[in-house]
Amino acid sequence: MKKSDVRKGTSEMRAEYDLGKGVRGKYAEAYAKGTNVIVLDPDVAAMFPDSKSVNEALRIIARLASKRAAKADKTPASSTKRKAG
Repeated sequence: MKKSDVRKGTSEMRAEYDLGKGVRGKYAEAYAKGTNVIVLDPDVAAMFPDSKSVNEALRIIARLASKRAAKADKTPASSTKRKAG
């Protein structure tokens, strides 16, 4: 469709496509509740081909972080402090 067609009020939409009974934003609220859109910086996005690979990488990082936190909780407090001497 050309821009000039839009200005003239003509379009290429077929007559059988009746959108007159459509409701704008009908699913917007439900969609917003069920999604979490995060925009990656271009350099980071270039490293991942799709959302599946991003999720996989984040899961690996989360597992490593939780293992490290669990390990830190198990170490006695006395071993982390320097002894005066």
